[in-house]
Amino acid sequence: MTDPTLGRRRLLKMFGVSATASTAAVLQADPVLAATLGHDEMTGVYAAEYRAPTGLAGNTDAKRTALAWIDTNRAALTGLSDAVWRHAELSLREWRSSLATAALLKANGFTIEWGAAGFPTAFVATYGSGGPVIGFNAEYDALPGLSQRKGGTTHDPLVYNYDAYGPTYGPGHGDAHNALGAGGAGAAIAVARAIRDHRLKATVKLFGSAGEEQLVGKAYAVKAGVYDGLDAFLDWHPFNVTVPFWNTTSSLISATFTFLGASGHGGTPLGNKSGLDGALLMATMSEYLREKNVAPSGRFHYAVINGGGAPNVTPDLCSIWFFVREGSPARAKVLYDKIVECARAAAQASQTRLVHKLHAGTWNLLASKSGAELLNDNMRQIGAPSFTEADHTLAKAVQKALGRPETGMPTDLTPLAPPAATYTGGLSTDTADVSWQAPTAVLLAAAYPPGLPNHNWAVTSTAATNIGHQALLSAARYLSATAIDLIEQPDRLAAMTDEFHARTEGVTWASMIPDGIQPPLYEPPEDFLTRTGQTWPPQGITWPVPPILATEQLGTAGPAMPPVE
Repeated sequence: MTDPTLGRRRLLKMFGVSATASTAAVLQADPVLAATLGHDEMTGVYAAEYRAPTGLAGNTDAKRTALAWIDTNRAALTGLSDAVWRHAELSLREWRSSLATAALLKANGFTIEWGAAGFPTAFVATYGSGGPVIGFNAEYDALPGLSQRKGGTTHDPLVYNYDAYGPTYGPGHGDAHNALGAGGAGAAIAVARAIRDHRLKATVKLFGSAGEEQLVGKAYAVKAGVYDGLDAFLDWHPFNVTVPFWNTTSSLISATFTFLGASGHGGTPLGNKSGLDGALLMATMSEYLREKNVAPSGRFHYAVINGGGAPNVTPDLCSIWFFVREGSPARAKVLYDKIVECARAAAQASQTRLVHKLHAGTWNLLASKSGAELLNDNMRQIGAPSFTEADHTLAKAVQKALGRPETGMPTDLTPLAPPAATYTGGLSTDTADVSWQAPTAVLLAAAYPPGLPNHNWAVTSTAATNIGHQALLSAARYLSATAIDLIEQPDRLAAMTDEFHARTEGVTWASMIPDGIQPPLYEPPEDFLTRTGQTWPPQGITWPVPPILATEQLGTAGPAMPPVE
């Protein structure tokens, strides 16, 4: 067996814990780490010895029906993806994108319930009754500033907003959520068709999720009970390779810090109080945390939202938005509290008033090893996404433009392997909160070239081409095939359930969102409310939101000095 002390050193290193500590002490202090990062070590799973099991995936008529539906209806699925790509709607404002996704599901026999957890663009689509309840995911929000022409091989925004002093780019699907939503919808419909044609006893639910890029929708929805009653949840995300996994992710806290001062002329600044000064001071102070207060598993990053419109007007209002990430909710809270102290000190130093609002918080992902293994076996049977020579040419051109090796698209599946030996922090997802409610299996599918990051114009470029199409079609096949196995083979579902209970023993999930917090929302267009049968505002929501106003008095430099003789 591989030396288990390697696991101890791994855990201590990744979380910046003293070498005198023990693995048991670390895990006992934070049971969430034991459920995620510590579980492989505790059950004797080591990367050097791991071999993915085979013979798990079935080969049944129901599965062939599901896969055939995807092949026959590929134009509908890729058409949905392309439509959402064109809409490129920002988080929590996915009016047309959510309608398009729900319309395809409704046309295939699903009932739609709008307004999940009070988010207008969130919905739950349901098909079937009884049996195991299998959940799928659809997201459809774009990112700011990532507009890009379809198939473009150099940075060429589709929407460029001219301004002589500060031009901007429009939003774009730089995380390929257009493909993500279409792939999830395709999987759900394919399983529904198999349920209908083969009279299977099962229920399929597709959760249309709002604002994932802001880590908002599912975090509030889980707290509201929207995801209760699931037996398993199957999800995927566009990436630059194709592989299932049971790695964890980072827990995250999202908050804004608004500094309020007193405006005035930049040419006569004495007595003015600058909100921008407060935000910049906070950013500077927080940077000094990195050396001694942030473990390798920690992250924080920020964006100044409204820094003023012109240099000759001292801005009396400025907000800075922070994402704080760590390996567990408890660790994220410790780092977040230090960020909050920087904000308070910045307000005092800049003589501004601080308004601090926590928007969302998500746990780290609890992915299923047995679910990943079942996904992997189905993926091996079905095969890797098939890319054309034109796809490889496009991929190489984009890689060249961004200074990466010109390898083209991957032609094989990446082998399933245990989580990396060293966890050094990283991405977050609000699917994580779902994963602590029901066994969750996840995979990645190549929707953009290897070597490139998501949240980049290159992803927007490929997400609406055949590269993105092949990713979503493959993901739909993998997810639907795995769902059929969970329905037809109760022992496979039982394996995921047993693992889930073993991992979560001693852990009580609690939302990171405090009670009484109103979620970030935008008022929908009237025609959207009419088409979805919703009213505004949702129950329990205060609208309009009370404004945040600068009411501070101007400062002083002291009593007037006598003239110099």
